[in-house]
Amino acid sequence: MLNEVIAKVTQNIEERSQAGRTAYLKMIADQEKLGRARGLLTCSNLAHAAAGTDEQDKAAVVGGVKANIGIVSAYNDMLSAHCPYRLYPEAIKESVRKVGATAQVAGSVPAMCDGVTQGQPGMDMSLFSRDVIAQSVAISLSHNCFDGALLLGICDKIAPGLLMGAAAFANLPIAFVPAGPMATGISNEEKTEIRQKYAAGQLDKSALQQMECSSYHSQGTCTFYGTANTNQLVLEAMGMMLPGSAFVPPHTELRTKLTDYIAQAIVDKTVVGAHPMPLYKVVTAKNLVNSLVALLASGGSTNHTLHLVAIAKAFGFTLTWQDISDISAVVPLLVSIYPNAKADINALQAAGGVPVLMKALARRGLVHQDINTVVGDFASQLTTPVINAQGELEFVDCGESRDPKVLISDAEHCFQDFGGIKVLNGNLGRSVIKISAVAPEHRHVTAPARVFNDQHDVEKAYKAGELNQDAVIVVRYAGPAASGMPELHKLMPVLGNLQKAGYHVALLTDGRLSGASGKIPSALHVSPEALRDGPLSLLRDGDMIDFDAEAGTINCLTDLSGRTPEHPDTESYEQTYGRYLFKSCRAAVSSAEEGATFLF
Repeated sequence: MLNEVIAKVTQNIEERSQAGRTAYLKMIADQEKLGRARGLLTCSNLAHAAAGTDEQDKAAVVGGVKANIGIVSAYNDMLSAHCPYRLYPEAIKESVRKVGATAQVAGSVPAMCDGVTQGQPGMDMSLFSRDVIAQSVAISLSHNCFDGALLLGICDKIAPGLLMGAAAFANLPIAFVPAGPMATGISNEEKTEIRQKYAAGQLDKSALQQMECSSYHSQGTCTFYGTANTNQLVLEAMGMMLPGSAFVPPHTELRTKLTDYIAQAIVDKTVVGAHPMPLYKVVTAKNLVNSLVALLASGGSTNHTLHLVAIAKAFGFTLTWQDISDISAVVPLLVSIYPNAKADINALQAAGGVPVLMKALARRGLVHQDINTVVGDFASQLTTPVINAQGELEFVDCGESRDPKVLISDAEHCFQDFGGIKVLNGNLGRSVIKISAVAPEHRHVTAPARVFNDQHDVEKAYKAGELNQDAVIVVRYAGPAASGMPELHKLMPVLGNLQKAGYHVALLTDGRLSGASGKIPSALHVSPEALRDGPLSLLRDGDMIDFDAEAGTINCLTDLSGRTPEHPDTESYEQTYGRYLFKSCRAAVSSAEEGATFLF
């Protein structure tokens, strides 16, 4: 039986989204009525489209009898997670030729790495890159040469942007092709310890650099459970990729066979295939809820309180933070990996990965089972890929968890009774916290505010010895309209040291911290943001803040009446390193609670 709250939230989403979803489906139906897009192309159009194609494919591309698959890639060789994609297009082309189809690289999208831009000016453009990617997908597929598409992208804003752009072509079958995580490097405990020692001045930069290079050391996603790996888990739970494929390592035989399989499977799902399955029949309210349940049960990235809201909008749905809060209250935490614990994403894969998690959620009645996926149905999501004795790819029953310390699959136990992300409400606005990463003894902090308008000033104050106290550190004017909502990971070693020294500290910000907020209680994405006269703009040093993550509240105990908001000239700080080009995005962007998007 489906949990009553899950059923009710799904119903609420469908009812409040009726007008938006109806309009969206009409748009997609209008595209479907035109028939195969390539049928609209003139002889000149087709000649241009085929001119640069491999000779063995040219006649098929022009003839148009068989399917032609568009590849949209986020490849670059600076991002470890995307390096493996360099060879994917040729491999995909070879795969689809075996079933009489063709494939072309429809376009490429920008792919920023938040790990590289952390604490740098480029971080202010990171969130906006998601919407730029969505637009880039639309441009890539606008040539109307394709019967289906494969999306090659993994990391933070990239995968959500790819799916948002794909929504505009949901009359086609579209699937994600993952590439997998890098091998485990040094332990996460050692990584955190060295960062904190460096922040405290106890280690030099060479020691820090050696550690970082040992942690991020090869191709594949970073191994902690941040936004990149959360993307993969959420998309698999949504039905957007092959079951059990999210965390298979790159450059392995199994990964190669999975890529080959999805390339041929998408051909079968086109209008000229045997089993058509357009994207709009896959991304439904039920699929979205399933992905949200998996996010909460796994303690995934807080960034998805932005991304899932924006993705839902792209498909005509209105998803709210209240939906997230309601679901979180009934979904237990079933996964324990870093930053919530010591193990990493490879340990989750070894324990059974996404299929075992989905089986556990189904057993508890927390996910919809009457859904489609890009290649099958819900039952197929509970299988895992293996290479059999004949050397062929086979999907078998996923079984049960092989490591209950990392992944719980029975119906009696959990790591905590509620989901890994929680929504906080109070007189300072609404925010989210990755509560699964915070120890129970640190979840309630009542302390004076220390107010900063820039994250770098926090670091300066720490080094000057000005933060040795119980405090709620407020970093404001970091919201989407003020500065593009940068991630504030630079603060974590500083606040970690203060907590380690015995001080009761918390972070309150309209900025972001993604999936690696660590052990510090952090109220993120505060909405409304300070620049738009949210209550954070009224705070001053010394105001008493009651931060109670267990109760789900965050309030200022000091009377703020009679104060007027500060209005710093944030735009003057957003000029260098290309940031001035995004002025219109900052002006048009919606609130964090509405997905922080300038597209809708």
